[in-house]
This record gives sequence, structure tokens and C-alpha cells, in this order.
Amino acid sequence: MTHLLHIDTSSAPANSASREVAATFRKVWEQEHPHSTVTYRDLVADPVPHLAPAGIAARFVDSGEWSDEQRRAAAVQDSLISELADADAYLFSVPMYNWGIPSVFKAWLDQIIVSGRTTAFGGEPQSVAGRPATLIVSSGGSYGPGTPRHGWDFAAPYLKTVLSGALGMDVHTIKIELTMAPHNPAMADFLEQAEASRAQAHAQAETQARALTELSVG
Repeated sequence: MTHLLHIDTSSAPANSASREVAATFRKVWEQEHPHSTVTYRDLVADPVPHLAPAGIAARFVDSGEWSDEQRRAAAVQDSLISELADADAYLFSVPMYNWGIPSVFKAWLDQIIVSGRTTAFGGEPQSVAGRPATLIVSSGGSYGPGTPRHGWDFAAPYLKTVLSGALGMDVHTIKIELTMAPHNPAMADFLEQAEASRAQAHAQAETQARALTELSVG
């Protein structure tokens, strides 16, 4: 049985392009994987705590010497890492906020990236290496070559580095651009491009969900 971990991070659920495209992926995924299970985590509705001194210290202190605070912090990390490890595939929907990722997703990453457990730091194998991750990244503008703010996208490149480089996932990225065009009169000239980008993202999400039909478990 295939197990998907789906994480949403947009703070505007009612108008979120990233959540909308993720929902398309989920719909097709469930059609193509009728016997699969899904763990869904909405980091806005149910945020994880930011990594604090106790959580860092617990990684370097023998468990028998943990304080109560360190024990609680370690339990949070262990729970999130177990949830990560139990999945065969991943779906992350992440909007760009101020040219970076939402703090709620950074908090989750800080909890699950642990040297010797989930990353290859120190020579240890990545526990989720090779598993497929579909990353949906939305942005209010466009930051590709030739645009006025080319190079201002610090969300997608960062996530590709972390998810692929540090965690070893097989990452497939779907981008949605110009999401602010329908809401900002100054971007009216880009409305057609925005609609095309959104439609293309939905099509890519469907294709990717179907491409994972033959996902090997275990």
C-alpha cells in the first residue's frame, strides 16, 4: 500500500493557487492509487513549533540526561521524522512569501532535518533518499530570465537544494507564476499569462500524479 505525505503551507487557503494545484494532484493520485493512504498536514491550521534551544540540545545529549523540556522537544522531532519516514511519496505546496518560503514550512524543515537521521551530513545515509517528492511553488510575480526581478526567487532553488540535496528526494517541481495578476490592477497586462501558468500547473500536477502510478513501495 502506497503512503503519501501531503503538506500545505499557504496562509490564504481560500485563494491559494498552491493549495488548488495540490488538490488537483491529490484528486488524480487517489484515482490512480485507490488503495493508498494519505497523511495530510496543514501547517497553517496546525503549525509545528519552531526549533528552540531544547530541541537542538536534545540532538547532542544522551537521552538519559534530557531535561523535561528537551524530552518534549525530542518527542516533537521524533513524531515528525516518523511521519516523514513512513511515507513513500511527498506532496508539498509552498507559496513564495517575500521571495522566500513561509516560516511555517521552514519550522517543519528545521524539525525534520537531523544529521545522521534524515540527512547525509557526517556520512550517514539519507533515510528518505530516492523517494519522489512533488513540489508546487507559487509566486505573485515572475522571476525567470529576462524579467525585472530575475534571481529574486529564493523559494524554489532553496527547496530544491534542501529536499533533493540534503534529504535526497527525487524532486519534481511545478511552478505557478503571476498569481497576483487577478488581484492587482497594475498587473492587468499579465492576466492571460497568469491564467496560462495556472492551467499548465494543473496539467502538470495531473501528469505527475499519474506518472507515480507504478511507484514501488518499500
